[in-house]
Amino acid sequence: MAERDGTAAERDADGGRDRHRVELRWRGGGTETVRAADAESVLEAAEREGIGLPFGCRTGACATCTGRLLSGEIEHERESRALKADSLADGYVLLCIARPKTDCRIEVGTDVHSDLVTNPWK
Repeated sequence: MAERDGTAAERDADGGRDRHRVELRWRGGGTETVRAADAESVLEAAEREGIGLPFGCRTGACATCTGRLLSGEIEHERESRALKADSLADGYVLLCIARPKTDCRIEVGTDVHSDLVTNPWK
């Protein structure tokens, strides 16, 4: 497991606010860990550390960035327009608007999005 903390300046850029440890897990077995500030989305924290995650709109409308919360607590910065209530209840989150409130583990990648969207061409 790789842990990326960034420089001291990056760690302190949020004015000393807590950073939460976010473990990103791919179904194929890959794992990366980033630190996310309270005011930072999971997608923003991953991008800051050079970790590529799928995304589209960045507003919570398209569901391309869907992840599944395995442990911990997140809060969407605004209402999720792309996920239905049952998907939210099952732990699915939108990484572009998901802000960690505690340390957490999140399953990420296109496979997670595929759980919710049926491909009509298969």
